[in-house]
Amino acid sequence: MQETDRLDEYIAEHIDKEGMYLSALYRDTHVKLLRPRMASGHLQGRLLKMFVKMIRPRNILEIGTYSGYSALCLAEGLAEDGHLYTFEINDEQEDFTRPWIDNSPYADKISFIIGDALRLVPLMDVEFELAFIDGDKRRYSDYYEMVLPKLKSGGYILADNTLWDGHVVEEQKHRDAQTEGIMSFNDMVAIDERVEKVILPLRDGLTIIRKK
Repeated sequence: MQETDRLDEYIAEHIDKEGMYLSALYRDTHVKLLRPRMASGHLQGRLLKMFVKMIRPRNILEIGTYSGYSALCLAEGLAEDGHLYTFEINDEQEDFTRPWIDNSPYADKISFIIGDALRLVPLMDVEFELAFIDGDKRRYSDYYEMVLPKLKSGGYILADNTLWDGHVVEEQKHRDAQTEGIMSFNDMVAIDERVEKVILPLRDGLTIIRKK
């Protein structure tokens, strides 16, 4: 067993429990879906819930629903009048994800929308206090510029996978499009004076951005 595995186990034993429903969803994600690593998982899920409790948003935007794990964690932290709008562009994902959301304790707090967030979110008459970006890595910069005007002053963006398994610091002549997308996004945010930002080396990197 590697040291990181032992630390992961230790952390899991010393934070809030995952819960039976989320645990079942996580198992089902690994059994039935390709790329199950995309699901947030226990530690990040508890962190997302904690962020929601701290920020106390009325409206949350999520870009990239996948199996619904992160959506349920975000919704779990919402107040009674809070709502989550989560967008998934892959319509083939709906058959798996929608039942998990609809049968969850938080179904009434979640609008699960199949479609392109870049096209649909600007049409919404909703202002957000929190956004979680976890969609197509090639479009992160586009998501960011789309979300920022819809975000209240003092609101937060959480961007997932911003260290991209360490590829952002690898010397490569020909990087893949996803790595290039993440690096362009990171460079853009780093010099953007409209926001404050910090990167946490959690899992695959999580950037916390606060709109001034």
